[in-house]
Amino acid sequence: MTTWLPTLGLVLAGALALPLQAQPVADKPVRIVVPFAAGGPTDVVARVLAPRLAAGLKRTVIVENRVGATGAIGAAYVAKSAPDGDTLLLGTSSIMAANPNLTASLPFDPVGDFTPISLVATVENILVVHPSVPVKSVKELVAYAKANPGKLSYASSGVGSTYHLGAEMFRSMTGIEWTHVPYKGAAPAIQDVLAGHVPVMFDNASSAIQNMKAGRVRALGVASLRRYPSLPELPTIAEEGLPGYETTIWIALFVPSKTPAAQVQLLNREVQAAVNSAEYKDRLQGLDMQPRVSSPQELADYLKSDLAKWARVVKDAGIKPE
Repeated sequence: MTTWLPTLGLVLAGALALPLQAQPVADKPVRIVVPFAAGGPTDVVARVLAPRLAAGLKRTVIVENRVGATGAIGAAYVAKSAPDGDTLLLGTSSIMAANPNLTASLPFDPVGDFTPISLVATVENILVVHPSVPVKSVKELVAYAKANPGKLSYASSGVGSTYHLGAEMFRSMTGIEWTHVPYKGAAPAIQDVLAGHVPVMFDNASSAIQNMKAGRVRALGVASLRRYPSLPELPTIAEEGLPGYETTIWIALFVPSKTPAAQVQLLNREVQAAVNSAEYKDRLQGLDMQPRVSSPQELADYLKSDLAKWARVVKDAGIKPE
């Protein structure tokens, strides 16, 4: 833990007797801790954000990867760091909202151990089917599944993944029956969908759009509350009869709890400026990610809402925390 403590001698001690609370040190770098390996989507966001945040803060900002336990190691590290605003977690909806409902014992509390700063990006999921499936809309898919109970299966990147939970929420809201086929990662899952071995998948926008344009899948709906900017003709799943349906993957910055309010507001202001910069927007949109900001309270509310949503889905799906 680093605290600012004047040590200029007895003569100046009385004049410099300040409250002993965690404060940032100007020549100390700000660290954005990414709980995933370098090169992944979250890491890319951090490295696009860092130089723009550094310009606003007028301080060095570095990215530090602390990998392991599906993000828990990095999150726990930040939770236990000094609450001085110098160590930030670039968390995701999976780490902060889904995993707490899937893990029996986490080394951190997503609400109690952190103070939210701001959203920085979202990644939309798109419901896709192999072209052999005789449906062209979400409504037609639901009707087909109900007319052929148990015939459809869907691929996911693994048990407890956003794709899995999103499909289970879809099942719960529509009353259809389909079979989960989990894979060890999104890449092998979508490969089997492209090959026609598994007919349905919720895929990330970048992959889905690429395969849709190549005619290898058919997109039925966006799993968010807003239409996807580059696919304005594609309806949201919510518009297709499932009000409130959303499985948006969000990426956001958090600091340890008890970080001074002034530091939280400073970071929020500079993060918003960085995310709203033309350079940041262009880079993220080129990766089929959406730049997005929020107030600390908006992010806190979003997190609590997602925690409650995934708790319901996990319970309804009969998934046992491990």
